[in-house]
Amino acid sequence: MFYDVSARGNQQEFLTGMSKLQARTPRGMRDFLPAEMHKREFVMHTVRDVFESFGFEPIYTPVMELHSTLMGKYGEDAEQLIYHARHSEGKEELALRYDLTVPLSRFFAEHESDLPLPFRRYHIAPVWRGERPGRGRYREFFQCDADIVGIRTMNADAECVSLVYAVLSRLGFEDFTIKINSRKLLTGIGIYAGVADSQLGNLYRIIDKADKIGLGGVGEDLRKHGIEDAAVKRMVDLLGTQADHKDALLLRLREQLAGIDVALEGLRELDELADYLSAFAVPDERTMIDMTMVRGLGYYTGPIFETIITKPENLGSVQGGGRYDDLIGMFRSQSLPTTGISLGIERIIDLMEQLDLYPPSLSRTAVQVLVAVFNQETEAETLRLASELRQAGIRTEAYLDSRKNLGKQIGYADAKGVPLVVILGPEEIQQETVKLKLLAAGTEITLPRAELAGKVRELLENLS
Repeated sequence: MFYDVSARGNQQEFLTGMSKLQARTPRGMRDFLPAEMHKREFVMHTVRDVFESFGFEPIYTPVMELHSTLMGKYGEDAEQLIYHARHSEGKEELALRYDLTVPLSRFFAEHESDLPLPFRRYHIAPVWRGERPGRGRYREFFQCDADIVGIRTMNADAECVSLVYAVLSRLGFEDFTIKINSRKLLTGIGIYAGVADSQLGNLYRIIDKADKIGLGGVGEDLRKHGIEDAAVKRMVDLLGTQADHKDALLLRLREQLAGIDVALEGLRELDELADYLSAFAVPDERTMIDMTMVRGLGYYTGPIFETIITKPENLGSVQGGGRYDDLIGMFRSQSLPTTGISLGIERIIDLMEQLDLYPPSLSRTAVQVLVAVFNQETEAETLRLASELRQAGIRTEAYLDSRKNLGKQIGYADAKGVPLVVILGPEEIQQETVKLKLLAAGTEITLPRAELAGKVRELLENLS
């Protein structure tokens, strides 16, 4: 997709004669009202807090990258989804970032001398994809990524899985499953079934639909794509392998895939990963090995992860990720082991609303107190009182229209969700007192002005 971001020249000339503009957002992009933003900020603050508790550091990258940077690993399938940007004077072809992973690889290669290894980064930022908009599918959305660069062993992958568990638990989700698979195992399954290299792309895409069409449907689709019946049967039988627990499943798969080195390497990594997950205290029932889970992007090289919310029904994926040891090698002479996760933060925000997981104390506004203005003569003292409350660390709005009566000002505070209103009239100024209204309770108290900040803190603590 192409969007011209060149300068418009004389804006006055451009606007002359224009009809009234239509006020609407582009399809697939959204505005957020203050109450929605408070919920989004709550989720992102929680995610950021958990990321930092694991020792991850924030970074920033531009919203645009060189087109060649993005296409280096996204592949031709992504070309139609990338927003290109053109400038009349620019010689470089640019594009809006499609995710935060390829920009990380460019970032690390460019700043490698300033970054210690292992390098733990998190990045919470918007990305853009030219997809067809639909329910839960947007053209602009946020991603929350955390990655570890420079560790080849599976303890890094296990920590990323542990990070997902910690974030979702902190947000209040109780029923979710972190699915784990391996790109090496998937490659080995293709070899085991005798699928030609040219058919591996079709193989992965079809296997990934197993949760929707079942293994029987997978078999039918494989046959439609020209994969021989014998190969289809071997593959479907293998994908259907079950066991009571992970250790038994891995043992059975090792027996079936004996002699296929890449598959055995993938199974060894999954075995090591499972041991580390136990050390990270991730409950065993929260994870499962799912051989039909395939991450779509082609840069994964080892374990891959995807998390689904399972109750009250299967509500879909809220996280993806995995190991991509070769991606940074696009920008430097050697590859560098890297693994990470990306949270589907938009999906998480929507599900928290659907499952009523936001804390009751979460306010619709940042304002804790509204200082009402009694009349124009008291306005200066009202503004001074608001400043006193702010200096005491209380988020305070001073009402600025002295023409509005107190009833309308209180209604304004109630509509915004402000819990407390302070009234300072001529009598209160003379007596050095204030009136403090608790809107939810419908009560009012009079107290010395010097005690106001302390009383407000006490009431706010009780409200939370």
